[in-house]
Amino acid sequence: MATAELESILDLNTLEQYCSAIGAGTLLKSVVLFEQLMPEYVGNLVNAYEAKDKDTLCSEAHKFKGAAGSVGLKRIQQFAQLLQHGEEAAWDNDHSAWLNEIVNHGPSDLQELKLYLESKA
Repeated sequence: MATAELESILDLNTLEQYCSAIGAGTLLKSVVLFEQLMPEYVGNLVNAYEAKDKDTLCSEAHKFKGAAGSVGLKRIQQFAQLLQHGEEAAWDNDHSAWLNEIVNHGPSDLQELKLYLESKA
């Protein structure tokens, strides 16, 4: 994958810093844990969306944003960032599209992250 495309998916700067500080192998263990938790995170987002529970959706998006950011998943972190701000004018029109981006790109972005870290380990 081209670096520019990878930079839109992963926070390469943060990942490089993590790899230097703790090593790619150690970070990969955190990514595996995130991978195990991701179905629950995304399920909570989808359930709140389907229940039309805006407060819970925003709260769950905030948690997911932090978790995704902690392992360098830039693109889905950015969509979670948008999704957590229910007070923003664009939220009512765009929140379902943002959630779809997380659902659709989450697994493939996670796979790219794992490949990236495996190449650094």
